[in-house]
Amino acid sequence: MTEALVLGGGGLGGIAWMTGVLTGLADSGRDATTADLVIGTSAGATLAAQLGTALTELYERQANPAAQNPEIAAEVDLDTYAATMTEILSAGKGYTELRQAIGAFALHAATVSEKDRLAVVESRLPSPRWPATETRIVAVDAETGQPRVFDAASGVRLADAVAASCAVPGVWPPVTIEGRRYVDGGVRSNENADYAAGADRVLILAPLGRTALMPTEKPLDAVLAELRSAGAVVAVVEPDAASVAAVGANPLDPATRGPAVEAGRAQGKRLEIDWS
Repeated sequence: MTEALVLGGGGLGGIAWMTGVLTGLADSGRDATTADLVIGTSAGATLAAQLGTALTELYERQANPAAQNPEIAAEVDLDTYAATMTEILSAGKGYTELRQAIGAFALHAATVSEKDRLAVVESRLPSPRWPATETRIVAVDAETGQPRVFDAASGVRLADAVAASCAVPGVWPPVTIEGRRYVDGGVRSNENADYAAGADRVLILAPLGRTALMPTEKPLDAVLAELRSAGAVVAVVEPDAASVAAVGANPLDPATRGPAVEAGRAQGKRLEIDWS
């Protein structure tokens, strides 16, 4: 039986919450990091790239301020950002055209330098090497709007793939890989769980819940139906009320890491995963 772990997007709060959930599950005797396949998008790409390191260490890197990696605070007016994205998304275009429009917005946005952002992403990773477990990291080509899945066989550096998947349009710079510019994999889907097709059992951690931030031809509920119709047993874990409160209104805020990882661990300990 093959098992897939899908780690969705959700900012720094999402990284911390998912780390906590996996730690809490392990506390209760259910180590989900032994999956045969890991799929990471945005925040999930960061955590996917860290797996293989002991969960106790990953938890410490989120919970202990002295062990936390340095982050660049995202300087973004959330109201203005939301208005800009709403304007782009209300244009009534097809999915690919919408992703191209979002990519164009990202390419022209004023952000920190690509070099500085990459340094932050590299500081999050315990190792520059791809994990031994099959790991797929999703990003979107800023010009074509097409998704790309990076893995160990792609020949792309792990840090570059993670930075691309985490390149929130308008917040962080698109990432250059092989002459192309890439933005956040969440532009296609918060989870990209359809890339788990073929697994017998799929566990999805969805820091942003089931609400799609972007119009997508692959909404989570539709993907769940596809996976189940193919015979997979699937479970979805979303933040409970305590975890939502712990992450707060801005998941990009570095200060959310400690509260989010603690709430995630508590939730993970209580989880009774429904494999229906």
